[in-house]
Amino acid sequence: MNFALYRELLAVRPIRRLLLVGMVARIPHSAAGVLLTLHIVLSLDQGYAAAGAAAAVMTIGIAVGAPWRGRGVDTVGLRTALIPSVISEAVIWSVVPHVSYQWLLPLVFVGGLLTLPIFSVVRQSLGVLADGDQRRTAFALDAITTEVVFMIGPAAGAIVATSGFTVLGLTIVGVSTSLAGLFLMWFNPPTRSPAQDEECSADERHAAEAAVVSAAPAHLQEAAAELVPAGATHRGPGLRSKVAHNFAWFTATVAAVFAVAAGAGMVLSGTDVGIVAALETGGRQAEIGIVFLFWCAASVVGGLVYGAMHRPVSPILLLLGMAALTIPMGFAHDTWSLAFTAILPGLLCAPVLSSASEKVADLVAEERRGEAMGWYGSALTGGVALGAPLAGVFIDVTGPSGGFVSVGAAGVVLCFAGLILQQRRRGKSPAQ
Repeated sequence: MNFALYRELLAVRPIRRLLLVGMVARIPHSAAGVLLTLHIVLSLDQGYAAAGAAAAVMTIGIAVGAPWRGRGVDTVGLRTALIPSVISEAVIWSVVPHVSYQWLLPLVFVGGLLTLPIFSVVRQSLGVLADGDQRRTAFALDAITTEVVFMIGPAAGAIVATSGFTVLGLTIVGVSTSLAGLFLMWFNPPTRSPAQDEECSADERHAAEAAVVSAAPAHLQEAAAELVPAGATHRGPGLRSKVAHNFAWFTATVAAVFAVAAGAGMVLSGTDVGIVAALETGGRQAEIGIVFLFWCAASVVGGLVYGAMHRPVSPILLLLGMAALTIPMGFAHDTWSLAFTAILPGLLCAPVLSSASEKVADLVAEERRGEAMGWYGSALTGGVALGAPLAGVFIDVTGPSGGFVSVGAAGVVLCFAGLILQQRRRGKSPAQ
């Protein structure tokens, strides 16, 4: 292991500044999950299944919007692509705490659809600024700073919510995220290397515009197809061939990494809801920050070790360990036992995310990496969308322990499915 890699990486000013900006920009939304859950449970008198459903709706919105938005960063530039987020974050989250549960659901979907794409932007920019062994260390540092954020955000959100200020807290989330977006636009980190920028010809830009259409929701693709002139086919390849070309980066190996991201999101969101439920049910809401501190601090340690390693570890194996070690959290009986059982799965959290991010950056060419990172984010948030209601249903039926056991077991099953798929592909490769 070479921990000196961290010193060398942080000596690079653009990387250091990008990690700092990314960490600050993530804090508001890291508090939003706890605030939204406790707002629905305490202020709107709904159950944890309803709170999980709201989290699922929001993350589905993120999953739908992330690839399209990521492709927008590739084609129109970061500053232009962030304008919708800067506006919507301030508006949506100022309205959400003042409406009923029925109106809250469509609002959080739109909020997710146009959320500030800070995670994908930071990863995409790190892929440009770092390469080789530095890239593993850079993604590990990104995962570590994310864990530091989740030490601060959920604890602050829990304090605000249990003090009866969920309305104020959710409003602050929107305003502060919007301000973070403005700062990111001013900072404007690179999302493509200078060499790639110079090679981007007019024809490539037209193909990139077609990719935005191909990454958009299906009903928008149909509407766009109607705008293609009848005689346009003589100008070049048809829309179908362009779409196939634009998704050439989406190989089976990339799909496997996306499956890992989905599994990680499912386990993490289910654990998040389980922690809140376990402590709120016992009347210990104020101690939520203690468990998050242990969980996230363990992830920081795990990320530091992984980033200093000379060789990568399969993200499937890392997820398998994290999912299996999440199950014992369901048998904790108080705050401190829950905090200590959170250490082992926490140690693998940052390594899973950094390993998967590194894999995507290695597999996908730079000119398509923004879109790929958008889909990676969609897979992650899609897992979050599944994990939160899955845990919520089991919590309502069997108690807080059911949340940890259900998502942990589901994560293990997903990993074995991925391993079986990999073995089958290896068995077919000689014949191919």
